[in-house]
Formats: sequence, C-alpha cells, structure tokens
Amino acid sequence: MQREELLRIKNLSVSIGDVEILHDINLVINKGETHVLMGPNGAGKSTLGYAMIGNPLYQVTSGEIWFKGQRIDDLPCYKRALEGMFLSFQNPIEIPGITLSSFIRSALEQRGIKLRLMQYKKELKNTMDILNIDESYADRDLNKGFSGGEKKKAEVLQMLMLNPSFAILDETDSGLDVDATKTVSLGIEEYRKKNDGSLFIITHNTKILQALSVDYTHIMVDGSLVKTSDASLIDDINANGFAQYEKDQ
Repeated sequence: MQREELLRIKNLSVSIGDVEILHDINLVINKGETHVLMGPNGAGKSTLGYAMIGNPLYQVTSGEIWFKGQRIDDLPCYKRALEGMFLSFQNPIEIPGITLSSFIRSALEQRGIKLRLMQYKKELKNTMDILNIDESYADRDLNKGFSGGEKKKAEVLQMLMLNPSFAILDETDSGLDVDATKTVSLGIEEYRKKNDGSLFIITHNTKILQALSVDYTHIMVDGSLVKTSDASLIDDINANGFAQYEKDQ
C-alpha cells in the first residue's frame, strides 16, 4: 500500500555564514517510515536535521522543504514544532528553573493538548516507567545534573509525550551504555507503535538500530547524499566503513 508523503526536500543547499555545508539534497519521507542517516564526522548530518527543524543559524540558500503538503522554508522553528516536528538534540542543554514535568506540560499546551493535572501526571509516570526513569526526575530542573544517558532518556520521554508526526533523532545513542541504549531503543519503538510516526535517525552507532525496522539508509559525505538503500546498507557500513564513499567524492 502506498504510504502518504510526510516530508519532501528538493534540491536543498544550506550554509552557515559564507560556508555552504549541504549541497543539493533531495529526500522524501513518508508517514510511518524510519530513515537512517550515516556518514563520517563533519559530513553535515546534524546540519540537515537543524535545517529540517528551522534552526536560524542554518540558512537555506536554495531548494525547498515541504511538510504535510505545506512549504515550510520560511516557517520559524516553533511553528514547525507546532505542526508536528520534533528534534532530539545531540547535546541537550540544561534549563535551570524549569522542571522536566513543567517543560513537557507547557509544550503540550502550546500544541493545544490540555490534560487535567492528575491525568497528565499518570501519563507522564507511565511513560517514565517505559524508559526506566525514576519518577523523582519529573520535579528536577530540565537536564540539570542529569548524566549523559539521563539527558538522552529525557529527550525520548519528551518525544513520547508530545507524540509528533515526525521525529529527528540526532545522535540520541551517543555516549550511552548497553542498558541505556536498549532502553532508548524501546522508547523509539514505542513511539512508532503509538503514532505510526516517521523517524529520521542520525547516528554513528548502529546498536540503537538493531531493535528497529529501518526502511531506508542514507550515506552523507561532504554535505551530499551519496548513497540510499535499505537496511542492508547498515551492515555494509559496519563491515567496510565509509572509505569507499569518501573516495568517490
């Protein structure tokens, strides 16, 4: 059955200042699909994620971004989030003075989702249990004093609670031990089951992918997408690395 198109990127080039990072990117992601982006350090993978979400530091110099049939090139980041986009940061920041619970509830309300307090607390606790997060963290300042793994779990918690149509996970698995990687993988799979959501996973570490059904794998080198295939491409990268693609550039 043909899936509904969710996101389309057409001939996209992106710069930071006077330096062009991405060159003529084309990509289509349909509803319910999981796409993986891999490549050597400095290839521009995170830049693509930030361009999708509308980070103002990354300037679209040519091309188009379409989401749910709407062109969103000029749409600010917060409006893209309201439309159902989500980005899990590679290095989540600490936000003193705002608890994890308050942050998520405020984000839900911004999207027009208003839950009664007891209902919200119950759903939050159940979701924290899935991710093996101690419920006391709900009342701690967002990411303040959290370990690297706890920060990444908090990002996945936000994703599960907000239930976006499209989630971009930027190195969510980096710095995680084996147990935390398994837990985060379970959380990602829960997101897919809950919403038939679409995922764009930027990663170096394929361990997080082992429990997931991957539809497409993309290789980026020097700001260009040089190869797209199915999940078998992940095994090829594990065995042979990126050298064969870097030589072609």
